[in-house]
Amino acid sequence: METITTPGAEGKTNPLAGAFTSNPALISMLQGKLGSLVGQSSGYIESLPTSVKRRINGLKYLQSKHAELEGKFQEEVLALEKKYLELYKPLYAKRADVVSGKYEPTEEEVAIGAKVDEEDEEEEVEKKEEKKIEEDDEESEHVQGIPEFWLTLLKNHTQIAETITEKDEEPLRHLVDIRMSYMDKPGFKLEFEFSENEFFTDKILTKTYYYQDHAHGGDFVYDHAEGSKINWKEGKDLTVTVETKKQRHKGTNKTRVVKRTVPAETFFHFFNPPMFPGEDEELDEEEAEGLDAKLEADYEMGEEFKDKIIPHAVDYFTGKALEYESFDGDDDFEVEF
Repeated sequence: METITTPGAEGKTNPLAGAFTSNPALISMLQGKLGSLVGQSSGYIESLPTSVKRRINGLKYLQSKHAELEGKFQEEVLALEKKYLELYKPLYAKRADVVSGKYEPTEEEVAIGAKVDEEDEEEEVEKKEEKKIEEDDEESEHVQGIPEFWLTLLKNHTQIAETITEKDEEPLRHLVDIRMSYMDKPGFKLEFEFSENEFFTDKILTKTYYYQDHAHGGDFVYDHAEGSKINWKEGKDLTVTVETKKQRHKGTNKTRVVKRTVPAETFFHFFNPPMFPGEDEELDEEEAEGLDAKLEADYEMGEEFKDKIIPHAVDYFTGKALEYESFDGDDDFEVEF
């Protein structure tokens, strides 16, 4: 699901989408500039003999059948993902109970879990950890569950950590679980559950990602995202900052205090995703590039929650997941022949 494209306001696929699927915001900007250039050929195809053109149409038929199979493939993959999500859910529910302190792992579960990373750890490190555990046993009896589990793992995720400010940390300490579910139509929903806190009244905040109804080229294509409205408590809205300025009247020389709210950097903008402009709205090049970057970053963050953070939460909490990510690319390796 790496392809991202967005239809126009009325849900019709933009004619340039096939050429610029990785830059949905640029479609609107470029449509007017490219105009008649789009779709023009060099004249080579037109110059071919009728018999060759006939064979080309035969190839187009084969390609259309291939596209049909790609669509069915993606639909079956989605069905398989839904099936296994149902199998994962009991594990996620027990994980949430362990984190909150509602469930204490059995000796067998702890023993098996301790062996998971055994091969990757040096013996001296293991001994130090065992000694530290023994020293902390008495103190740990008063700790419930795993404190700041979700805040810690989110800060260990490079992309998400960049969105978390110091002020965000306090409400994120109340984050008790993150879940995801598939919808009847193509797309998925993320649920962030919070314990009671001084910042907002919501117990659950949601973010829903929608895909177009049918797969294109083997992938479901991103359509748009919607986030839940956060009901902030008075004076606790982290998405804005209140600026105070004094104004002096030129005639009377009296002063007055003027307050205005301006956007503030915060993780909680995640629940207010960027929107693609309607067909009647125009963007200049700089605006289009900025919107494109925001749309792509928002989409990627949703996929990170779905595909990495929720399935591998404990690995992000311990930092082990960072070892996986260091091998995602080959930039750190020199090629020798």
